[in-house]
Amino acid sequence: MALDSKVPSGPLADKWTKHKNEINLVNPANKRLIDVIVVGTGLAGGSAAATLAELGYNVKAFCFQDSPRRAHSIAAQGGINAAKNYQGDGDSTYRLFYDTVKGGDYRSREANVYRLAEVSANIIDQCVAQGVPFARDYGGLLDNRSFGGVLVSRTFYAKGQTGQQLLLGAYSAMNRQIGRGKIKMYNRHEMLDVVIVDGKARGIIARDLVTGKIERHSAHAVVLGTGGYGNVFFLSTNAMGSNVTAAWKAHKRGAYFANPCYTQIHPTCIPVSGDHQSKLTLMSESLRNDGRIWVPKHKKDVEAIRAKTLKPTDLKEEDRDYYLERRYPAFGNLVPRDVASRAAKERCDAGFGVNATGEAVYLDFASAIKRYGKEQAHVKGLNESDEKLVKELGQEVVRNKYGNLFQMYEKIVDENPYETPMMIYPAVHYTMGGVWVDYNLQTTVPGLYAIGEANFSDHGANRLGASALMQGLADGYFVLPYTIGDYLSDDIRTGPISTDLPEFEAAEKNVTDNINHLINNEGSKPVDYFHKKLGKIMWNKCGMARNAEGLKEAIQEISDLRKEFWNDVRVPGTADEFNEELAKAGRVADFLELGELFAKDALVREESAGGHFREEHQTEEGEAQRRKEFQFVSAWEYKGEPKDAVLHKEDLVYENIEVKERSYK
Repeated sequence: MALDSKVPSGPLADKWTKHKNEINLVNPANKRLIDVIVVGTGLAGGSAAATLAELGYNVKAFCFQDSPRRAHSIAAQGGINAAKNYQGDGDSTYRLFYDTVKGGDYRSREANVYRLAEVSANIIDQCVAQGVPFARDYGGLLDNRSFGGVLVSRTFYAKGQTGQQLLLGAYSAMNRQIGRGKIKMYNRHEMLDVVIVDGKARGIIARDLVTGKIERHSAHAVVLGTGGYGNVFFLSTNAMGSNVTAAWKAHKRGAYFANPCYTQIHPTCIPVSGDHQSKLTLMSESLRNDGRIWVPKHKKDVEAIRAKTLKPTDLKEEDRDYYLERRYPAFGNLVPRDVASRAAKERCDAGFGVNATGEAVYLDFASAIKRYGKEQAHVKGLNESDEKLVKELGQEVVRNKYGNLFQMYEKIVDENPYETPMMIYPAVHYTMGGVWVDYNLQTTVPGLYAIGEANFSDHGANRLGASALMQGLADGYFVLPYTIGDYLSDDIRTGPISTDLPEFEAAEKNVTDNINHLINNEGSKPVDYFHKKLGKIMWNKCGMARNAEGLKEAIQEISDLRKEFWNDVRVPGTADEFNEELAKAGRVADFLELGELFAKDALVREESAGGHFREEHQTEEGEAQRRKEFQFVSAWEYKGEPKDAVLHKEDLVYENIEVKERSYK
């Protein structure tokens, strides 16, 4: 099958406007005749459901949580990007576009990214109108901060709770439409299959997670806003319930999957403390605005710190290696996530990790506290030489900026990060791979759309910080509501889709048979046994460092584990009740299939891209070469000169298209 991305012709800056002017529309009276299913109610799904209902479509929204408010988008901390240039530091639509493409190792679709940058400014206006309490400066204007991989401040934030506040905005918009009867909300329902009728997505099979009832739901189009699949690694920063099931079922019904091995390794997570853990905790990238990352220069100091005979605060400045500042002087601690993650792993692999497992580096706020304290003392006319006063004033500034994050760290680690440096280590966070979509966000199955993290289109091999919320809301508020009309304009005379069609019956039988097998299997091992084994295979052989031999081993091991799962998993309880173990079993079954595809994708990619690198690149010498390339790109980034980007065919493997010429102008 030849993939047609349907990217409009013409200059990048004109594509979206041109496309909106030329695509088909559905008039307001006819929208009342069309049903749309939206699966997932995070920022992408919630904003899409609210906007489609506002336009007049009849929307059915599904989430497996007890409320849309509990979607995993609520966990996002640091902020959302937008090219507003409120700081007057030279930001623009083009620069947001270029930073995103460059940050993704030149492996994203440029037309989608440019559109994302274009609509980013509208997102902020929309959310402010909804009452989202973005941080403001002393004069009342919206404040910004920097995130990794950029040289400007374009990240809007609400303390360390940006995702929560944005989700409440989308949730309020949804609630208005629920009240009007335009959205029918199905909480505690999980999509278990897509129904294809005459080659088009015409509905879903869902399970009521409370009663166990299997339900058929029809619509003229289905939209997946179901997030990413980071939990294939078992330990990740994702919520425990986050899964790949909806996207994977769509894939098994014919929707192509793209770039499955591109996962985001976030550099600032609380390190793993043992085998007892069920998830990892993210510390926002915003902390890298003020925190300095370092390890000891000398291994004797590393050993003393691990033995607890030396405190990190007692180590002299000249004995510390601020390795990001040393390697990347232009960006310092705000390099992109993949660069920071690789560098932390390289230092720890070289023996400089500072915790008991040797897998942690320091994130230190002492310099920021001192800097802010002196500034405040100067402003207030107080003694700048009083170290105790300066420290108190500085801590108060940091507390106002990052207080909830510091509190969270202290509760988990039982150390005061105001007094001793945080310990961090890279962890699986976000997935750039996902369901393949064209410029309209439609998958290879007509009538089936994927938005937000569920699709692959906007981030390439690495996502820059604060771009996840931007993509989710861009897709849901400003892209899908335009593009879906182009498809639905042919359905204004179709009428309601019957759930009595044989395709619905066959899909329901497929779901029921799988559930019955899991319930009646009577194996000897619980679901988590298989999930943990899968996670260790994925992290050890398909994680940050990869090689051909390890990936081949992973493919075989996952295949064997999948067979063992279906033969020996034990799921207690029954199918016609609230049964979380049964729901988990279905999700792990899908992770086992995805994991094998993930490893196969990684095997054929002999490149190092994003947070993942082939073994020959994991030495400091290998990193030096990548560092040279990164600094070369930075050097011409903002000169305004047209630059042809050299892209090899394998860089665009998701397209299967002969690339003759590409440029970023």
